[in-house]
Amino acid sequence: MANSTSSFLKLTVQATGENSGTWGTITNTNLLILEQASAGYEAVTLNATTGATLVATNGAVSNAKNIALELTGTITGAVDVIVPVTEKYYIIKNSTSGAHAVTVKVSGQTGVTWAAADKGTKVLYGNGTDMVNSNLEKLSSDYAPQLSANLDANGQNILIDGANFIGDENGNEQIIFATTGSAVNEFSVTNAAAGNAPALAATGGDTNIDMTLTPKGIGRVVLNGGGKIQQLAEKVTTSATAATGTINYDVITQAVLNYTTDAAANFTVNLRGDGSNSLNSIMDTGESITVAFIVKNGASPYYNNAFQIDGSSVTPEWQGGSAPSAGNANSLDVYTYTAIKTGDATFTALAAQTQFA
Repeated sequence: MANSTSSFLKLTVQATGENSGTWGTITNTNLLILEQASAGYEAVTLNATTGATLVATNGAVSNAKNIALELTGTITGAVDVIVPVTEKYYIIKNSTSGAHAVTVKVSGQTGVTWAAADKGTKVLYGNGTDMVNSNLEKLSSDYAPQLSANLDANGQNILIDGANFIGDENGNEQIIFATTGSAVNEFSVTNAAAGNAPALAATGGDTNIDMTLTPKGIGRVVLNGGGKIQQLAEKVTTSATAATGTINYDVITQAVLNYTTDAAANFTVNLRGDGSNSLNSIMDTGESITVAFIVKNGASPYYNNAFQIDGSSVTPEWQGGSAPSAGNANSLDVYTYTAIKTGDATFTALAAQTQFA
């Protein structure tokens, strides 16, 4: 039985009884080939116009068997580096001079290409047909990793210990949000000089975009410390409804409720969270909430003659010292209500009626 050759590294596989007197030499050569495959490095100088063809000689140390290759030389156009059909890894650094593409491939295949300006390192593997990019270089180092495409967290969280934001290349802290089908929008926090506040600003490619902070469920966005607002828009719900009976005012839904049909009778206002949540459950003791109710009156004016919170009667403290006893004809009566939670299911209510005609 004659010797044979392994498929990938072209080792000599010795047959029983063969190679008398040369067995040790062949074994040593096989060990050197294995060393090449696990730790071997070689600089390969490329021809300026044609590149290079690597060889894997049967039973011999040869350049295609190294695990690490550095491509060198000055190239004057796009070139190919041809490797044997095999199933092995390569770590390849493109150190050529000249801004031209370099492709490492099996002859007749497409392989993996370094773009003209790409002088980086790639980890390739052979699949028995061609060379494939493992993309392990996408995180290029442990001290300054870089992504060349979007990072898919596969439904999991990314936790950054000891950091509040992701920094940009200028040293500013920055968070980037991308929406499918639109330009990338950036929200950056600029590091401020001593004595000045840091600034959060939308800086992406779109214009006039909202920044939405959405808590979970009916939770709130909490600002610890004082606030300063340049402009504030409140949610208004407008409804072609006539005030009458008991009107459930859902404070979760809006800050202003606007009824545009003439009131039909005196009415009761019941403040609550919404149909599923009481006002008591969404407020902490020591908090207040203020809402407005716009009531349209015709020739027969009606008014708010009873007030409730979560279905229980509460007597408000009315602006001016007394509760209204009538509405205002052919006017808009605006009622404002402030509910102050002083304990569990215990509220102080402040109210006012203002005529607009």
